[in-house]
Amino acid sequence: MEVLSLDSLNCPMPYKIGLVGKPSVGKSTFFNAATMNTVKEGNYPFTTIDPSVGEAYVRVKCAAPDFGETCDPNTGFCRNEMRFVPVKLVDVAGLIPGAHEGKGLGNKFLTDLNEADVLIHVVDFSGETDIEGEPTEGHDPREDIEFLTDELDQWYLGILKKGIERFAGKHNKKDAKLEEELAEQMSAFKINKNRLKQIILREDLELDPDTWDEDDKLELARAIRKETKPMIIAANKMDKEVSQENFEEITNDPAYEDLEFIPCSAHAEKALKNADENDAIEYIPGEDGFEIKADISEDQEKGLEKIRDFIEEFDGTGVQKALESALFDQLGVMAVFPGGADGLGDEHGNILPDCFLVPENATAEDFAYTIHSDLGEGFLNGIDCRDNRQIGADHKLSHRDVIEIVSTN
Repeated sequence: MEVLSLDSLNCPMPYKIGLVGKPSVGKSTFFNAATMNTVKEGNYPFTTIDPSVGEAYVRVKCAAPDFGETCDPNTGFCRNEMRFVPVKLVDVAGLIPGAHEGKGLGNKFLTDLNEADVLIHVVDFSGETDIEGEPTEGHDPREDIEFLTDELDQWYLGILKKGIERFAGKHNKKDAKLEEELAEQMSAFKINKNRLKQIILREDLELDPDTWDEDDKLELARAIRKETKPMIIAANKMDKEVSQENFEEITNDPAYEDLEFIPCSAHAEKALKNADENDAIEYIPGEDGFEIKADISEDQEKGLEKIRDFIEEFDGTGVQKALESALFDQLGVMAVFPGGADGLGDEHGNILPDCFLVPENATAEDFAYTIHSDLGEGFLNGIDCRDNRQIGADHKLSHRDVIEIVSTN
């Protein structure tokens, strides 16, 4: 029998968050602000052609203080008892109308996008870019929201129809099951036959595509898209008065009540992080305040105070909140710490060095496999380190659990 060795953990980043939207809305600025990378930015279409992949972070209240300890992260970092856990962030090429037909960088965009587990749609709420990302005035952000969801729905619809054709081409339909054929065709969306069958029945459709009309197919494609590519709206450039007016109007529109909107200023987040890195201020990402630490010019102070007013009003810049809403609210992801009932440190004395992100409803045995396949295969039991209680394979974990795995391997 072997108790989990914390030294062997690698803490992979299993989740990818995709940044989507039309060109020139601030996606690259959002990406840079979240990852502190330096991908090219600009107010012209297709600044981003190839997807940029970086390491962003989501906040989890650190479990170490609950045990009177201070953590020593292997990955990410901890500030003010808040653990910043790494996730992958993908900034894909700007999307324009007709992408599902191959216009612009459409096919490439859709292929890149499919790598993401959840989407953040960055929308310019100032209305200062038209539907193709060109400078304008008075553009309605609702058009951007609708065109992107329409493009995704049409993309899903095209693949769904190929699955229907696949099913129709079966010579012996008695042995063929619709959900199996559709799941095979749509496997790139990480959906299996059981989930597909549930969605079809939930849409009040028969398991016979001959009974579906075009509207039925589109609604089914949309339902599958929502299930496999959940999305939030990052209402960007909210530091402008016109953006705030648009935000108030759109979020009170019943047509959009099923969407989650996060007011954002990617520009403000990047400015604060730059100032923090240069020791001009002390700023912890996601917080609604900062402290000026150094002598700065009058113009710099005015700029920072303007940002302070914004983040106090909107409870932060919105960048960190958007990442966390996408992962925790939309996907239901949980953070779980590997630990030991007899002590949280590894053999080098590092306290809770690792933190894993796991799916909603993950069990103790699932967690063992997440850490390492060998631990899962030899799983004996888990131990809830908070109350030193033994738990079985099917025990469902909770956010911020600290779990020891006992395994034969």
